[in-house]
This record gives sequence, structure tokens and C-alpha cells, in this order.
Amino acid sequence: MTGDWLHPGLLYLLGALLLPLFPKAEIAGRARQLYLVLIPLLAVLCVLFMLADGQAEGSHWSLHFIGIELILGQVDKLSLLFALVFTIMSLIGTIYALHVKSSGEHVAAYLYVGAALGVVFAGDYFSLFAFWELMAFSSAYLIFAQGTGPSRAAGFRYLLVHISGGLCLLAGIVILYSETGSALFGPINTTGPAFWLILVGFILNAAVPPLSAWLTDAYPEATITGAVFMSAFTTKTAVYVLLRAYPGTEVLMWLGTVM
Repeated sequence: MTGDWLHPGLLYLLGALLLPLFPKAEIAGRARQLYLVLIPLLAVLCVLFMLADGQAEGSHWSLHFIGIELILGQVDKLSLLFALVFTIMSLIGTIYALHVKSSGEHVAAYLYVGAALGVVFAGDYFSLFAFWELMAFSSAYLIFAQGTGPSRAAGFRYLLVHISGGLCLLAGIVILYSETGSALFGPINTTGPAFWLILVGFILNAAVPPLSAWLTDAYPEATITGAVFMSAFTTKTAVYVLLRAYPGTEVLMWLGTVM
């Protein structure tokens, strides 16, 4: 692994793992609230420093796994723009959610944000897929956390839909890699099965009709805090990847009009 760059998503992923260590005493509760605000605040500052430092743009945290180059930090103006929006939103959402006593909701929310930032900075399709699935499972917990019969049913339906979309995405990635020999995340220059499978995986998360029923089914059954976070990241991350992989694709104009 190369580069001394700090991934903003890592702050959330590591921060989520430490959250359950806080005891439930009243004084510790105040410390936990301070800790909860500190993580997104540091992430916002991290992104602002990258925006101020033009040298931050480029590829960071690259490694080779079974002959495939994985890039966890592909930084440019577009990824920094979305990262700034996501980190600011997570700060606002965290302040809104400080009253929530359940550590599970906070852990899931931070895993969710960290995974969304992982997608934003992914430089290859395979690491993008890993963060994409982490988003699905961590956000599903925010539905299950409501603890009602309807929320559990909606949570299972949400998982089934997003796992199906993830399978389409993975199948498209494998076909694309076998055809091109490259897993680098960027515009797809083929019109074969890979083009359409990856597109379906992306537009499902964007809630493009007719693949949008999951949104109105799941969001009302999530916890209030969960709904705030979910409305800010899943569909917006999908917009980002569509911008990256399908610039100038005419079908997206028609789908956007339908939406």
C-alpha cells in the first residue's frame, strides 16, 4: 500500500468500532456525544484540507490483490465535492441524533457513512463493490433498529432488493474485467452485458423507476435517525457513480425525466 493520504471514510469505520466501548453511565454518555461529533468534524476538516492542497489529487492507497490493482483513494474535484457534502451531512445528522442512546444505531450510521465515502474515493470497481455492499448491510440495520414487525419485514425486503442489485453489479464488473483486463473505475466504453448489468446495479440504488419501490417501502419503517441518514447517502452515492461510469449516456436523461 502506498501513499501518506488519510482516507476520510477510515475515520468513520474505525470510529464505529470504538463506539461500543463507551459505558452507559451519564458522564460517559456526554463523552460519547463529544466523540460522536468529533469524528465527522475531523472528516470535514480532512476534506477541506484536501481541497486546499492541490497536491492531494491523484491516486492513493493502491495495492495489488490476486493480480488486480485496487485503489482506495482516487482523489479529484468531483470526489472531493461529494466527500465534502457527505461529511457535512454526517455532522448535521450526528448532531440531530445525539439523543439516541443505542450504540447500534450510531455504529451502523458511521459504517454507512464510511462506506459511502469508500465508494466516492474508490479507484477500481472491486473496492467500489465492497463498499457498496457494506452500505447496503449497515443501512439495513437502521431499518431493523425500529424493532417492529413492519420494520423487520421492510428490512428483509430492503436487503433482498439491494443484494439482487449488488449481484447485478458484481456480474457486470466481472464481465467488464474479463473483456478489458482493467478494473479501474471510470467511464464504461462498451455496450455489452457489462454496461447494462452495472447500470442496473447503480440505478437501483438511485431509486430510478421502476426500481424505486424499495425506497418508499423501507424509509418510513426506519428509525427517525436512520431515515435522516438513509435519505442522504444511498441515492446520492448512486448519482456519483452514474456520473463517473455513464457520462453522456442518453438513457439517463430519459430516466431522470421519469423520476
